[in-house]
Amino acid sequence: MLKLSIIVPAFNEEFTILEVLREVQAQRIDKVVFEVIVIDDGSKDATVKLLEDNPKLYSKLIKMEKNRGKGAAVKAGLSVASGDYVLFQDADLEYSPNEYQALLMPVLRFDADLVMSSRFAAPAYTRVAYFWNKIGNHLITLFFNILNNTTFTDIYSCYVLFRRDLVPANKLRRQGWSQQAEILSIAKQKARNIYEIPISYHGRTFEEGKKIRPYHVIPVFWTIFVHRFLRLWR
Repeated sequence: MLKLSIIVPAFNEEFTILEVLREVQAQRIDKVVFEVIVIDDGSKDATVKLLEDNPKLYSKLIKMEKNRGKGAAVKAGLSVASGDYVLFQDADLEYSPNEYQALLMPVLRFDADLVMSSRFAAPAYTRVAYFWNKIGNHLITLFFNILNNTTFTDIYSCYVLFRRDLVPANKLRRQGWSQQAEILSIAKQKARNIYEIPISYHGRTFEEGKKIRPYHVIPVFWTIFVHRFLRLWR
């Protein structure tokens, strides 16, 4: 059996957290068992109470004393993960756990080390939202591909699946949105068998709670550059 650690960072997600976890629990994939790790990042709403009242929906719950950002929550989850592979799951329903079967296919069939999801590689559907967000994503992805000689189409899609030993939690330095670029840089350096899978995407608007902003792009570019040329994680 392959064990998959699903890391679910959550901050003020009282309206969606239980639905997401129920969708995760509903997944049935042959020869795969789930370890669901939820990290509450100092929520001020009813997120924690909902989680405490429904312990059967997850394997482990980490409660951060104060809000430290998604990067800190991801690092906390990685530090207690015990699966063969790790997958990130946002708590806001932008990404559906129904995609797990497709994401795991390259692992189960081809022994993939790293599987990147893509919202732009012929998905079944994508909710139309913000033009400049998409342009920023394309620029980040192009920059990463040039520096790392890869052909990804969407490096800031949430679903990144990788062998847990590729990215030790104690090697991560970034706490903010740039952490995904750091994780992918480290994983790509060590991975030998890499795949990309198209996924559908139901993005939120800013009014619905979308948190990423244009200024988050600057540290992402810097992180990609640093990890390509300076190898600060060593």
